[in-house]
Amino acid sequence: MVFHIFSKRNFINKILNTKFLLYSVILILFNLISIKGISQIAPIKLIVLDPGHGHATYMQGRMYAGLDPEVHVYAPAGPDVETYLKSINGMNSRSSNPTKWKMVVYTGADYLEKMLAEKKGNAVIISGNNSKKGEYMRRSIEAGMHVLADKPLAVTPKDFEMLKKSFKLAEKKKVLIFDPMDLRYDISNILQKELAEIPELFGTLKKGSVDDPSLIQENLHHFLKFSGTEPARRPAWFFDIEQQGHGITDVSTHLVDMSQWAGFPGVILNYKKDIKILSSREWPTDLSPSEFKRVTRVDYPDYLKKYVKDSILSVLANGEINYTIKGVHAKVTVNWRYREPAGSSDTHYALMRGTKADLELRQGAEEKYRATLYIRAAPGVPAAEFASVIENVKSKMQQKYPGFDLIKKGNEWIVTPGTFKNTNSAEVAIGYILNKTMPEWEVPNMIAKYYTTTRGIGL
Repeated sequence: MVFHIFSKRNFINKILNTKFLLYSVILILFNLISIKGISQIAPIKLIVLDPGHGHATYMQGRMYAGLDPEVHVYAPAGPDVETYLKSINGMNSRSSNPTKWKMVVYTGADYLEKMLAEKKGNAVIISGNNSKKGEYMRRSIEAGMHVLADKPLAVTPKDFEMLKKSFKLAEKKKVLIFDPMDLRYDISNILQKELAEIPELFGTLKKGSVDDPSLIQENLHHFLKFSGTEPARRPAWFFDIEQQGHGITDVSTHLVDMSQWAGFPGVILNYKKDIKILSSREWPTDLSPSEFKRVTRVDYPDYLKKYVKDSILSVLANGEINYTIKGVHAKVTVNWRYREPAGSSDTHYALMRGTKADLELRQGAEEKYRATLYIRAAPGVPAAEFASVIENVKSKMQQKYPGFDLIKKGNEWIVTPGTFKNTNSAEVAIGYILNKTMPEWEVPNMIAKYYTTTRGIGL
């Protein structure tokens, strides 16, 4: 703590000076803040509302400049908020780079009204029961708070209409709605997008067809995951399509986002003109009572019994949508299984077909379940010509990513990323809030994304 010392006469003379008076006030405030051990007043104060999904912690994996370490939580009492707080306590107490979150928790039936009345923050994280998300977002925006909501922001056509109104309200209130799309920050996806923007390598996106789409996105998820040696808990409502949503309106959000982001970078999409849904289908994943209980820690609740036959729970978790974006045929497919085989993991597959090359991302056993990007010449492209292009692209990319390499294997080239700077959706969200703006394409493309997923139900 540092204080300036002046003689009594000099101090009296200078204190009469308006500029010095202002300086004195600022200096005193600085010292008072320092006394409390606060080096700066963070501009973003987080509120976590009714956390029910692990993604509620996405901005708390480490400490970020700009985020106040004090986080207010409002939720009904129960296992959902307890699971969330256990995760935060684990991060605060870990031996390597522990976080320093100061959690202020309120649990009670009036948690939403309490949050709105107290308004202890300016950015609300919403990650939980999707049937409540529309109201949570609307009420938070009305109170003038930014919304950082885990996908999906809409799981039904009715939700989609409500979401459009929320975006209009957010614009009026000068706050932001953002759904973190972490696949955008994976280097394999970044490189697929960047390589597709090199005309001499990729050419242009083919139009494709229903049977041979030019944009394919597919993922595989598992209900049973482990946090250390213990199975991670999922809420029972996660298995109710009326609360969590159908499979094609949930995690397929990421897949639709990837097709838009990589296939049409920086393009503002108009969902009424640019998106056309052609067909969709759904199929269930079946769980036994013991499998369900291992994942949730409870027996079937009453609201799930309509999906149970002969003691087996059928969850409409899987789905596929065929559609076009600006005339380019795209397909997204989401798959869920009970648990992953030993040594495997959730996987992501992505294919972009260009007039000169295919860019294919695979994450199977051959890749040891690590996302790996492959380049393959399109039919009819001369081999020698393509090999020359590959060498030129390698040289160009090495300037941006030291260590980048393209290794030939059969008729393909395997992409080695090289050195790159990691970022994540939390850093992006912080930047959006601090700058009070997002790229022009974010909001219209979020609307296009949720139109695609919610229109895919029941076609």
